[in-house]
Amino acid sequence: MRQIVLDTETTGLSPSDGHRIIEIGCVELDNRRFTGRTFHEYLKPGREIEAEAMEVHGITNEFLADKPPFAEVVNSFLDFVRGAELIIHNAPFDIGFLNHELRLMDAGLGEMGDYCSVFDTLVMARKRHPGQRNSLDALCRRYTIDNSKRELHGALLDSEILADLYLIMTGGQISLALHDSDTLEADGGKELIRRMTEDRPPLKVILADKAELVAHHDQLEVIQGASSNCIWLASNAPPKLEH
Repeated sequence: MRQIVLDTETTGLSPSDGHRIIEIGCVELDNRRFTGRTFHEYLKPGREIEAEAMEVHGITNEFLADKPPFAEVVNSFLDFVRGAELIIHNAPFDIGFLNHELRLMDAGLGEMGDYCSVFDTLVMARKRHPGQRNSLDALCRRYTIDNSKRELHGALLDSEILADLYLIMTGGQISLALHDSDTLEADGGKELIRRMTEDRPPLKVILADKAELVAHHDQLEVIQGASSNCIWLASNAPPKLEH
């Protein structure tokens, strides 16, 4: 299944107040794998950016002065997302702005729902973590996703972070490497079989301490929340730490 993780930055909070999109960032997934294909454009909005919005994303009016308007990139954008499922955090915000931009063109392009379906990760997060903070930053902390490069909001960076978050929340694992380059032959690519020898010393066994067992149990609960089917959780009661 082809999916597009999408984020936008805007001049303000609501298109009903005349605010416009100033950045679109998209990351493509195919069968839950990153393809390397992205769509990223800064856009000239035709109006001033509110100071509060500028504090969030750091994009200035001067920076956008020579950027194309939405009308110049709309065809390439629609071609990129056509037929895909959009993955968006707080989808009504981004879809509302995109539909507003399409209407402003008055070109009979319809709405985003005519081109793709939408999956809202905020709705999913609220169902799994009711009563808790479910912002992108809060979820990154909860699922131990590194967002240290995210000093300001940026559409493409936020899409990449959201893609990692979505894959973990819906599958528990982003990728699994079954071998490394050292286990492959130089020509032919056949995997080598490494056999144990009789003179090899026994492997050292290091048992987990209580703190590590508690941390392991906490991670199993995260997996249970993401998949609702963690078969290891029932047989792994958390040890009690001594205070």
